[in-house]
Amino acid sequence: QVQLVESGGGLVQPGGSLRLSCAASGFTLDNYAIVWSRQAPGKEREGVSCISRDDGVKRYLDSVKGRFTISRDKAKNTVNLQMSSLKSEDTAVYYCATATGDCTLIAGIPVVKNVERWGQGTLVTVSS
Repeated sequence: QVQLVESGGGLVQPGGSLRLSCAASGFTLDNYAIVWSRQAPGKEREGVSCISRDDGVKRYLDSVKGRFTISRDKAKNTVNLQMSSLKSEDTAVYYCATATGDCTLIAGIPVVKNVERWGQGTLVTVSS
Protein backbone atom coordinates (compact mmCIF):
# COMPACT_ATOMS: atom_id res chain seq x y z
CA GLN A 1 0.00 0.00 0.00
CA VAL A 2 1.40 3.37 -1.03
CA GLN A 3 1.31 5.72 1.91
CA LEU A 4 2.94 8.85 3.31
CA VAL A 5 2.65 9.24 7.08
CA GLU A 6 3.81 12.04 9.38
CA SER A 7 4.58 11.40 13.04
CA GLY A 8 6.32 13.03 15.98
CA GLY A 9 3.89 15.81 16.77
CA GLY A 10 2.68 16.58 20.26
CA LEU A 11 2.50 19.13 23.02
CA VAL A 12 5.73 20.91 23.91
CA GLN A 13 6.59 23.94 26.00
CA PRO A 14 8.00 27.08 24.43
CA GLY A 15 11.73 26.65 23.89
CA GLY A 16 11.37 22.90 23.56
CA SER A 17 12.15 20.58 20.68
CA LEU A 18 10.35 18.05 18.53
CA ARG A 19 11.41 15.83 15.67
CA LEU A 20 8.85 15.20 12.96
CA SER A 21 9.19 12.27 10.61
CA CYS A 22 7.70 11.78 7.16
CA ALA A 23 7.70 8.07 6.35
CA ALA A 24 6.87 6.38 3.08
CA SER A 25 5.58 2.90 2.54
CA GLY A 26 5.23 1.23 -0.82
CA PHE A 27 7.70 3.56 -2.53
CA THR A 28 11.05 5.24 -1.91
CA LEU A 29 11.41 8.89 -0.99
CA ASP A 30 14.81 9.00 -2.74
CA ASN A 31 13.08 9.84 -6.00
CA TYR A 32 11.30 12.90 -4.67
CA ALA A 33 11.77 16.39 -3.39
CA ILE A 34 9.98 16.78 -0.07
CA VAL A 35 8.26 19.77 1.45
CA TRP A 36 7.13 20.27 5.02
CA SER A 37 4.19 22.65 5.28
CA ARG A 38 2.03 23.74 8.18
CA GLN A 39 -1.43 25.08 8.71
CA ALA A 40 -2.31 27.01 11.83
CA PRO A 41 -5.93 27.48 12.93
CA GLY A 42 -7.62 30.04 10.74
CA LYS A 43 -4.61 30.43 8.47
CA GLU A 44 -3.59 29.16 5.07
CA ARG A 45 -1.12 26.35 4.66
CA GLU A 46 2.45 27.61 4.27
CA GLY A 47 5.70 25.96 3.31
CA VAL A 48 8.17 25.60 6.16
CA SER A 49 11.07 23.75 4.58
CA CYS A 50 11.90 21.69 1.51
CA ILE A 51 14.71 19.44 0.35
CA SER A 52 15.66 18.56 -3.21
CA ARG A 53 15.85 15.03 -4.56
CA ASP A 54 19.64 14.95 -4.32
CA ASP A 55 19.63 16.69 -0.91
CA GLY A 56 21.75 19.44 -2.42
CA VAL A 57 19.14 22.15 -1.90
CA LYS A 58 17.44 22.91 1.40
CA ARG A 59 15.20 25.90 1.91
CA TYR A 60 13.57 27.35 5.01
CA LEU A 61 10.91 29.87 5.88
CA ASP A 62 12.66 32.89 7.41
CA SER A 63 10.82 32.52 10.71
CA VAL A 64 12.20 29.00 11.26
CA LYS A 65 15.70 29.47 9.87
CA GLY A 66 18.30 28.47 12.44
CA ARG A 67 15.68 26.62 14.49
CA PHE A 68 14.45 23.91 12.09
CA THR A 69 16.57 21.42 10.15
CA ILE A 70 15.35 19.17 7.34
CA SER A 71 17.18 15.94 6.60
CA ARG A 72 16.74 12.71 4.72
CA ASP A 73 17.35 9.26 6.20
CA LYS A 74 17.66 6.93 3.24
CA ALA A 75 18.08 3.83 5.38
CA LYS A 76 14.73 4.46 7.06
CA ASN A 77 13.05 5.95 3.99
CA THR A 78 12.08 9.06 5.93
CA VAL A 79 12.52 12.81 5.75
CA ASN A 80 12.76 14.46 9.15
CA LEU A 81 12.18 17.95 10.44
CA GLN A 82 14.10 18.69 13.62
CA MET A 83 12.47 21.63 15.37
CA SER A 84 14.07 23.45 18.28
CA SER A 85 13.50 26.66 20.22
CA LEU A 86 9.82 26.22 19.48
CA LYS A 87 7.49 29.18 19.80
CA SER A 88 3.75 29.43 20.27
CA GLU A 89 3.48 30.65 16.68
CA ASP A 90 4.84 27.29 15.50
CA THR A 91 1.59 25.66 16.63
CA ALA A 92 0.00 24.06 13.58
CA VAL A 93 -0.74 20.82 11.80
CA TYR A 94 2.41 19.86 9.93
CA TYR A 95 2.20 18.04 6.62
CA CYS A 96 4.79 16.53 4.33
CA ALA A 97 4.43 16.03 0.60
CA THR A 98 6.37 14.40 -2.21
CA ALA A 99 7.12 16.22 -5.43
CA THR A 100 8.87 15.52 -8.70
CA GLY A 101 9.91 19.12 -9.22
CA ASP A 102 12.47 21.41 -7.65
CA CYS A 103 12.70 22.73 -4.10
CA THR A 104 12.87 26.50 -4.25
CA LEU A 105 11.82 29.75 -2.59
CA ILE A 106 8.99 31.90 -3.88
CA ALA A 107 8.51 35.17 -2.01
CA GLY A 108 10.54 33.67 0.82
CA ILE A 109 8.36 30.59 1.15
CA PRO A 110 9.72 27.08 0.47
CA VAL A 111 7.89 25.54 -2.46
CA VAL A 112 8.16 22.32 -4.41
CA LYS A 113 6.79 21.88 -7.90
CA ASN A 114 4.62 19.04 -9.12
CA VAL A 115 3.37 17.78 -5.78
CA GLU A 116 2.20 14.18 -5.97
CA ARG A 117 1.13 13.11 -2.52
CA TRP A 118 0.34 14.64 0.88
CA GLY A 119 0.35 12.94 4.23
CA GLN A 120 -2.47 13.28 6.73
CA GLY A 121 -0.60 15.66 9.02
CA THR A 122 0.63 15.68 12.61
CA LEU A 123 -0.36 18.27 15.20
CA VAL A 124 2.28 20.34 16.95
CA THR A 125 1.13 22.41 19.92
CA VAL A 126 3.56 24.78 21.60
CA SER A 127 2.13 25.94 24.89
CA SER A 128 3.03 26.32 28.53
